[in-house]
Amino acid sequence: MRRVEYTTLFADGVRKRHFHERRGKKVVRFSVQLEVLVGNEWKVVIRYDCAHGYSHIDQYWRGGAKRKMKLNLDFEKSLILADWDIKNNWQKYVSGYYKRKR
Repeated sequence: MRRVEYTTLFADGVRKRHFHERRGKKVVRFSVQLEVLVGNEWKVVIRYDCAHGYSHIDQYWRGGAKRKMKLNLDFEKSLILADWDIKNNWQKYVSGYYKRKR
């Protein structure tokens, strides 16, 4: 099993954490999440993962609201989408995290 983990800093207090495991060429586990530093604690803004046995997105807001969206994609395609989406939309997600209070 091959494991890959890294962190990418987008701005002061904003980072992406990427993790995936492959068995051969097949992705068997993954998690890619955008986090913001609130006080001394990193908070998840959006996370793509397969924690429940299927690919999905969990989105969070500062006030405690959250949303889960199922992806009808295999783990490989979900991992590619996660990296692309967070790289291209991180500013929008961070801004939305702070705007929605409920």
